[in-house]
Amino acid sequence: MTSKIAALLESGIHVLLVDLFPPGLHDRRRMHGAIGTWTADHGLLEGLPSDAPLTLASYRANGFIDAYIETLAVSQPLPDMPLFFHADRFINVPLAATYDAAFRGMPAFWRRALEAEK
Repeated sequence: MTSKIAALLESGIHVLLVDLFPPGLHDRRRMHGAIGTWTADHGLLEGLPSDAPLTLASYRANGFIDAYIETLAVSQPLPDMPLFFHADRFINVPLAATYDAAFRGMPAFWRRALEAEK
């Protein structure tokens, strides 16, 4: 997965990454850190807080890679994130509103099952 994202970025294709899995035994650097390894931008590995293990990243590929990072703790609301469609143009993706709409559209059985796990 990370090699595909790195290939997209190196080809000039912008990427919005929502990594809502906390780091584990085999992926301590999170997806964002792994992408930094593939793109040889080891600066992407620095400064990610341990108390907010979930990562959202919008990558702008413009001859070099800019990363706009948000980190979250579990249960924090999702922020709007930029999605670039050109090096100097983007739209804000309403992640929380989109998630809420998808959740409301789920069958009641599955909504109840997910709510019971909280």
